[in-house]
Amino acid sequence: MGGNRSWVSEFVLLGFQLSAETEVLLFWVFSLIYTFSLLANGMIFALICLDQRLHTPMYFFLSHLAIIDMSFASNSVPRMLANLLTQKRAISFVQCTLQTFLYLAFAHTECLILVAMSYDRYVAICHPLQYTVIMSWKVCTVLATTSWSFGFVLSLVHVLLLLRLPFCGPQEVNHFFCEILSVLKLACADTWLNEAVIFAATVLVLVGPLCLVVVSYTSILWAILKIQSGEGRRKAFSTCSSHLCVVGFFFGIAMVIYMVPESPHKKEQEKVLSLFYNLFNPLLNPLIYSLRNAQVKDALYRVLQVRSR
Repeated sequence: MGGNRSWVSEFVLLGFQLSAETEVLLFWVFSLIYTFSLLANGMIFALICLDQRLHTPMYFFLSHLAIIDMSFASNSVPRMLANLLTQKRAISFVQCTLQTFLYLAFAHTECLILVAMSYDRYVAICHPLQYTVIMSWKVCTVLATTSWSFGFVLSLVHVLLLLRLPFCGPQEVNHFFCEILSVLKLACADTWLNEAVIFAATVLVLVGPLCLVVVSYTSILWAILKIQSGEGRRKAFSTCSSHLCVVGFFFGIAMVIYMVPESPHKKEQEKVLSLFYNLFNPLLNPLIYSLRNAQVKDALYRVLQVRSR
């Protein structure tokens, strides 16, 4: 096989394959969403950096989530927007590999950061008197560093396994970015090892963390129900509901994409879900946290007051 292998220098991203008018309309809609996403996450990150009141473990992890969301969207959305306006949708093999690597790295890291945030909420509500001791800055830094390191190392494993495969054609990736499962379909060799590692990683990074989140929030719910005052229960639940919304969106979509068996219409459904993953989720995260969080709104109000003086 090695002697007959032809080196593929580029792939073609098929995208959504809609009419030219529809793609131009989508370009403007997606451009607005992408711009608002960058502005919203940038605002969250800036507020956390500027306001001393937000220098707490919860907002420390939220700042990491904002960085991930901006990076996650910027990895695939700009090229998707460019492809909506042109018929030449080629991407070099190197760029495709890099896009796959970064997509997986940011996705894995976000999974682990969301778990760290759920652990933070668990400690805050179930062990409030020991919160500052358990969630020290050293612990927060270790959790964040471990999340980023593990996310990038696991992504590197996927990419190294991908690079060992021969790609002899066709060169058309049935997606709007170099999603790893779509790229694997173009390999002219057995991909069982890649698929096995992807499945194992899905269990490790999706199912495992989701179970930890469920356990954390089961304990949190039990602790909230024990609170005597209605106002106390409302305040405690409010601090967790935002995180639950983000977790539900993120893990739910990821599990549908990577754990639901193949079907005739699954590929088109994957494109739509991936679009939500890459474009809408990074916008929803800051909106959910800012609209449902009084501290963030207060911080924004204080910053605007200072600017207006």
